Amino acid sequence: MTSPEDELLREVERETYLRTINPRMVSGRAQGKLLEMLVRMLHPKRILEIGTFTGYSALSMAAGLDEDGTIDTCEYDDELENMIRSFFGRSPHRDKIRLHIGSALDIAPRLGGRFDMVFIDGDKREYVEYYDMLMDNGLVGSGSFILADNILWYGKIVNEVAHGDRQTQAIIDFNRRVLEDPRVENVIIPIRDGINLIRVK
Repeated sequence: MTSPEDELLREVERETYLRTINPRMVSGRAQGKLLEMLVRMLHPKRILEIGTFTGYSALSMAAGLDEDGTIDTCEYDDELENMIRSFFGRSPHRDKIRLHIGSALDIAPRLGGRFDMVFIDGDKREYVEYYDMLMDNGLVGSGSFILADNILWYGKIVNEVAHGDRQTQAIIDFNRRVLEDPRVENVIIPIRDGINLIRVK
């Protein structure tokens, strides 16, 4: 009974399943609508996205942004660039979105200023590094929100970590880092593969 996605988002999901190796990484309807709703509620002026994949989540957040809001979105995989730009270019919200190709760890500090909202959905092995970058370099501040995707990691986080499974261990380390950081408060939302919703105090 969730509100339907628009035609462009349906096409993004369809093309992602047809043309990419790991299509399950696309945000999809429920998570996309949640991101849009959170943006509508919080009215952020500046959003940073770490890992856009084929653009579904960025387009969802852009739909919720006020007219003067912007999204800087980073994607490491340059082979996806043409596909992403094609979808962004057809969106009525295209002027709100700025795509950056490369590592967010390099790009984000160069953007300057503070972000009101950050959506982390990049390399799971780098989640702690993303978090430290945001918190220690003034990219977020009091009242900023950080959303980290995949923090339940297919349920692997509750089992013994397999030898060499750096992704699962990194997610566990990230969740622990957030929980023990007195600068923030958080709640885990068990939608899809889990979102850690974090508010900077």
